[in-house]
Amino acid sequence: MRAGLVLLCLAYVLSQFFRAFLAVLGAPLAADLGAGPDDLALASGLWFAVFALMQPLVGWLLDRVGPRRSAAVLLALGGGGGAAIFALASAPWHINIAMGLIGVGCSPVLMASYYIFARQFSPAQFATLAAVMLGVGSVGNLVASYPMALAAETVGWRAALWGLAAVSLAVAAGIAVTVRDPEAVQHESRGSIFDLLRMRVLWPIFAMMFVAYAPVAAIRGLWIGPYLADVFTLGTGQIGQASLVMGVAMILGTFIYGPLDRLLGTQKWVIFWGNMACGTLCLMLALFVGASVWLSVALCALIGMTGATFPVVIAHARGFIPPHLAGRGVTLLNLFGIGGTGLMQFGTAPLHAAAGGAGDPQAYAVLFGFFGVAAILGSLVYLRSRDSHA
Repeated sequence: MRAGLVLLCLAYVLSQFFRAFLAVLGAPLAADLGAGPDDLALASGLWFAVFALMQPLVGWLLDRVGPRRSAAVLLALGGGGGAAIFALASAPWHINIAMGLIGVGCSPVLMASYYIFARQFSPAQFATLAAVMLGVGSVGNLVASYPMALAAETVGWRAALWGLAAVSLAVAAGIAVTVRDPEAVQHESRGSIFDLLRMRVLWPIFAMMFVAYAPVAAIRGLWIGPYLADVFTLGTGQIGQASLVMGVAMILGTFIYGPLDRLLGTQKWVIFWGNMACGTLCLMLALFVGASVWLSVALCALIGMTGATFPVVIAHARGFIPPHLAGRGVTLLNLFGIGGTGLMQFGTAPLHAAAGGAGDPQAYAVLFGFFGVAAILGSLVYLRSRDSHA
């Protein structure tokens, strides 16, 4: 199983890469396909939307079929096939199809790992293990920054996507060979996702999950590139370096949050104050848009670090989810997290256009302010949650 978890982690590296690499491909995709920032926002939103819509099916597959076949088959068909379609793209709508398929391929990989953690490790270990998987997997976020920008400038973005298609197929094959499914849980009732939705104790956590990941994912995965290009006229390589800084901060934040719930004896307040800080930093970025490229990159990095509460939020909910619903429980949380991000990605494209569009600093101020308000409002709703002590 150790080898299987390594392969699942590699699959999650791919997942992190695919959700973030569009931020550094704006210039070449605009030149080759005529794709503008709003086109890329739609494509990025489709990745998150399809990923989110897949979560109920993924949860059912994890509980009924197991993580091995679920992750291997979907990653091969969606990840490998979607990357190949992207490499062949000749119009912006081809990217939409490709990103949707890639969303299908990436949808089971992290949850397959979390399902194994939930079934084979104690609740007290879950947050740390989940954070380690998320932190190591976030190397893909780093590769999607400067290295991807460098690849686009040297071998070209099409060749890079063909390589990613091959890697996706190889990792899927490795998962099929090495991952071992946990033993099935015997329970008088198989239960359903509706059993989880009826649990009021989870409702404030769902609200937090809906907004917790959105600012980080949207800024790092999409808007940091157009912002730095439009407002500060940075090139592809410089945008890649700035994205790399934010990616490193996100990984650092993940590893900081991982053990905090056990060290402080609380999950609720770790999550609450972390997301309040993230929301406040988004508002600061909105306030100081265009003031300084260094200040902007520093604020983006701090947003990435403070907004890395994703595994702790899942760990908080995990304490209330019965074992026979572990698969559907973690994927339902992921549905709210990725679904909220996808909806905000869709919403930010028309919001950005309505506020002035490309080249207007005020349009980016509106975007960052929107993310800040969403994070703070979600945190205030989350105050009604019941703490779960690690």
